[in-house]
Amino acid sequence: MNEIICPHCHKAFKVDEAGYADILKQVRDYKFEEELQNRLHLAEQEKKNAIKLAEANLKNSLQDELANKDKEIIQLKANSERILSEQLVEKDNLLREMKAKLENAEIVKKLSVTEAIQKIEKERDDLASNVKLKEAEKLLLEKSLSERYAAELKTKDDIIKMKDEEITLLNDMKLKLSTKIIGQTLEQHCEMEFNKLRATAFPKAYFEKDNNSKTGSKGDYIYRESDEAGNEIISVMFEMKNEGDETVLKKKNEDFFKELDKDRREKNCEYAVLVTLLEADNELYNTGIYDVSHKYEKMYVVRPQFFIPIITLLRNAAMNSMKAKAELALVKNQNIDITNFENKINAFKEGFAKNYDLASRQFKTAIDEIDKTIDHLHKTKDALLSSVNNLRLANNKAEDLTIKKLTAGNPTMKAKFSELNNTDDLTS
Repeated sequence: MNEIICPHCHKAFKVDEAGYADILKQVRDYKFEEELQNRLHLAEQEKKNAIKLAEANLKNSLQDELANKDKEIIQLKANSERILSEQLVEKDNLLREMKAKLENAEIVKKLSVTEAIQKIEKERDDLASNVKLKEAEKLLLEKSLSERYAAELKTKDDIIKMKDEEITLLNDMKLKLSTKIIGQTLEQHCEMEFNKLRATAFPKAYFEKDNNSKTGSKGDYIYRESDEAGNEIISVMFEMKNEGDETVLKKKNEDFFKELDKDRREKNCEYAVLVTLLEADNELYNTGIYDVSHKYEKMYVVRPQFFIPIITLLRNAAMNSMKAKAELALVKNQNIDITNFENKINAFKEGFAKNYDLASRQFKTAIDEIDKTIDHLHKTKDALLSSVNNLRLANNKAEDLTIKKLTAGNPTMKAKFSELNNTDDLTS
């Protein structure tokens, strides 16, 4: 038990622990509430004091700032009045200077006008002299141009004539290479070409018309050649077909392959060759020597310009073959491995094919180059004709040159010439 003394009656009374704790709590809560209220009151008072102090400070600061602004306004007014006064003085001085310059400019203007008049008069006189000089130069230029153009035109005409002659010559050359000779049959042409070389290139060869028709048909020509021992080196059955022949009109080359192959076999010839002018636009036959052995054994088709080359190629191949045969016999007699011979045969075949291809391409290249040259000469001729036309136009323009056209669209020159004409009229 706890004993508590009343503060009013000073009597003591006892309370248990729970009651004591409750009384103690009430005392503490009262004290805490009283202390809290005191603290809040003090904080509120301090807040009001701080606001009053801040208001007083702000009021003082604004008053100071207003005082400073008033001082600046007064100073700016004073400076503005001073600057205005200085500017007025400066403008007065400038006006006086401008008046003096205007008076001097009037004097300079009068002098300049006088000098300009004198200068224009001098230019007018010089221009008049230049016009007369230009007229004389124009006459000389027209005469010189006319003489030069006449000479150039004559030169152009001579060049054109020479180019035309070259074109004609090349066309004739191409014609001789690709078509029959005028006034000759194709057979006569081939026979003549062969006979030109018979004595030098084919001294032991036989080349004659096939007149044996016992089997029912015959070719045109047979070529045979043998060695000194009488062994036949090569034999060729030739057939010539010309577009002009009535019998072959509108026919194709392949229409004659079967009959030519039959003639070759019946006359025991190794090769068959069709010399033809048929199908002139067929590039297959125009590229050189055309091999048709895939259809008929050992048969070729050529244009007339390849008549001698095909004989030469086949003859050389046959002679090389004869040499190879002789070597083969020698090899067999000496029991040498046949492999070397087969390699040589293969090499020969490859070489022959290569030579054939080269020869074919070279002949075609020659024809193409002639075509290109002719085309180039035609273009040169056209360019020269165009040049002649331009020279004629230039001469017309030179003759049409006048003072009126020179001054067209040029007001300054028109005014100068007008003044010049007026002066000449006054002088007159």
